[in-house]
Amino acid sequence: SAPDATTLLKFRRLLERQGLTRRIFETINGHLAEQGLMLREGTIVDATLIAAAPSTKNRQKARDPDMHQTKKGNQYYFGMKAHIGADAHSGLVHSLVGTAANVADVTQTHQLLHGEESDVFGDSGYQGAGKREENRERTVNWRIAMKRKQRKAIPNTAMGRTLQAMERVKAGIRAVVEHPFHVVKNLFGHRKVR
Repeated sequence: SAPDATTLLKFRRLLERQGLTRRIFETINGHLAEQGLMLREGTIVDATLIAAAPSTKNRQKARDPDMHQTKKGNQYYFGMKAHIGADAHSGLVHSLVGTAANVADVTQTHQLLHGEESDVFGDSGYQGAGKREENRERTVNWRIAMKRKQRKAIPNTAMGRTLQAMERVKAGIRAVVEHPFHVVKNLFGHRKVR
């Protein structure tokens, strides 16, 4: 018979207390690399917001100190960010970092790279990643998307159309990194952090 929710919760807490989740993650990635499923030539980096309850109606009468508020577009969110580094070929996640929601994506780039990649793809939140102190020594091609304003300002010339086509190709490659977020948020139902 299948385990009930309480059993799964106790098991998850046991894994967290013993620090086994990271070791299991690394072991699985090692097996995937041995099987040739992770080519490690390119990495796609991205982050997603995971909401948390901003309420102070709990035992401590306080918000979770690890969660923070951030603004995305014209909307404010309270919670955390999940940053991932995924293999550009297979889309399999090889790096994962959790931070407060107000931490800029670009500051976590170095933790999402494994060091063997030749190309790094990211959305416009990662602009300037190659210039940061922790990434200067890396010899990778930074394939970071243009900011929306920059894309809109591209003239309708032959060169401009070529730049737009290059941005579409980069977006197509980056789309692979959205699949793990879909699985976690929509299939597993982890849209919110408790």
